Amino acid sequence: MEDQRSGQNVTRRTFIKTAGAAAAAATAASAWKPSPAFALAPGRVIGANDRINVGYIGVGRHATGRGLYHLTQLAGKKQEYNIENVALCDIYDGYIDNARKNHKFADSKVYRDYRKLLEDKDVDAVFISTPEHWHAIQSIEAAEAGKDIYVEKPMTRYFEETFKVRDAVVKNKRILQVGSQGCSDPKWSKAGEMIDAGKIGMILWAQASYCRNNPGGEWNYGIDQGAGPQNIDWQAFLGPAPKRPFDADRFFRWRKYWDYSTGIVSDLFPHRFHPIMKAMGLAWPVRVTSNGGQYNPRSKKDRDVADTVFVTVDFLGPKGPFTLVLAGCTENEYGLEDVIRGQKGTLLISNNKIELRPQRAFADEIDPETVTIGGEFIEPHHKNFFDCIRSRQAPNCDIELATRVQATIALAERAYRENKTMLFDPATMKVKAG
Repeated sequence: MEDQRSGQNVTRRTFIKTAGAAAAAATAASAWKPSPAFALAPGRVIGANDRINVGYIGVGRHATGRGLYHLTQLAGKKQEYNIENVALCDIYDGYIDNARKNHKFADSKVYRDYRKLLEDKDVDAVFISTPEHWHAIQSIEAAEAGKDIYVEKPMTRYFEETFKVRDAVVKNKRILQVGSQGCSDPKWSKAGEMIDAGKIGMILWAQASYCRNNPGGEWNYGIDQGAGPQNIDWQAFLGPAPKRPFDADRFFRWRKYWDYSTGIVSDLFPHRFHPIMKAMGLAWPVRVTSNGGQYNPRSKKDRDVADTVFVTVDFLGPKGPFTLVLAGCTENEYGLEDVIRGQKGTLLISNNKIELRPQRAFADEIDPETVTIGGEFIEPHHKNFFDCIRSRQAPNCDIELATRVQATIALAERAYRENKTMLFDPATMKVKAG
């Protein structure tokens, strides 16, 4: 196969070794075992009027990590949601100090090792906002520790991890919400209702995109002066990823590197995959292709991941087969409209409006319709998580939706990097290259 960064031929063995392919990553992750103290700890039964105590694993800065954003937002919702921020964990002193400037935490509730936070019996739920290669390990251990989980997208880094997380969540009867807030946007629920009502007929295919333009290079966040191994636990950052000497660029700008992220596909595309699949119905990806590349010469010098990506997925679900086309770019912000096409009609979806356009052949059967709907969805996504902790109902971006989306994301990465079509059989849960 060909390495799309260098144009050099590499063997499958080399790819797995150097790029951290799914099987290799799953093996590495298995070395991280939950501490015996919380291996099978039961979660506290939380009543409708009980306070929920929250811990944060990974805080970062506002621009580089969602943890501090969640912490700040929820600090202002403590009474409304009946919650308390009780613990935080990070491996960088600078992030801990920054989080404590405006948020008071007892010294005994500030951790450098996330496992110590999971052992804290005062913590009922955790927000996991660490680099992507840590999501699966920490989610699994949180479930086994009896904590409910809000994990940032993507849910996992690799394909096999996806099902390990689902198994842990189901086995331990935990609530898991993925931080893909569009799932709490009412327009996608409304689109799903219109589809279920037969207003576009048989679903066929959809398109969407996530595009933006950062002249300085996407994910080139600032690097703190004075940051280094003396105040960053570098080995804890690497975790199951390949070992290497300290690299500030990798620590502060990790989304640019295959070891920790897939760039556009894992950072941006979950915001499109989750809500569209929620509207069109849960389905498994059965064929995934991906192409694109590093079209800006700068990208070849300062990152592993692509700056332009196109993914095409054939899905199979209870509502039948359909195809989804996604475009992503960090060098041009003009993307594709959100459109869902059926045999009898088409849904055009914008920020606060859904327009139903009948197909000409079915104009006598389907009436045109415009629905104005929208509003805030980030805060409702938080609230939905806490509501579901109390009710034990499935949240808006629950483990079943997240599993199917994450399988799709992982296969899209493999399709791009292996330059092959990836085929998945939902009956056997096996993957092969087409």
